[in-house]
Amino acid sequence: SWEFRLLYDGACPLCVREVEMLRAKDGGKGNLDLVDIASDDYDAKENAGIEYAEAMKTIHGLDAANNVYTGVEVFEKAYKAVGLGYVYAFTKVPFLLNAANKVYDVWAKYRLNVTSRGSLAEHLAARKA
Repeated sequence: SWEFRLLYDGACPLCVREVEMLRAKDGGKGNLDLVDIASDDYDAKENAGIEYAEAMKTIHGLDAANNVYTGVEVFEKAYKAVGLGYVYAFTKVPFLLNAANKVYDVWAKYRLNVTSRGSLAEHLAARKA
């Protein structure tokens, strides 16, 4: 079974590009389980209760024991699952992890605007309509 589950926004072109690379690196081994939160089939109950709106605020992932991870740690664990752990090895240094999380938090806050999808509030309102 899988080592790590990555919850990603399948409507985000940049997210999809990275997910496709991770899928290719996994090579069908199934170490990384990829779950599209934008899919009509997305079920929070199967993903530690993480609702769509919460998942859209920042990246989330789960390990096989159903522990929830957010932010840069998700990337570290996802990359490690496909044999690319060295890419995020710098996150083992606490102040570098902290700095990386601050940078990622800015990206997470503005990624919808950057990808021409409006603000998170606008996006969530449109999804409910």
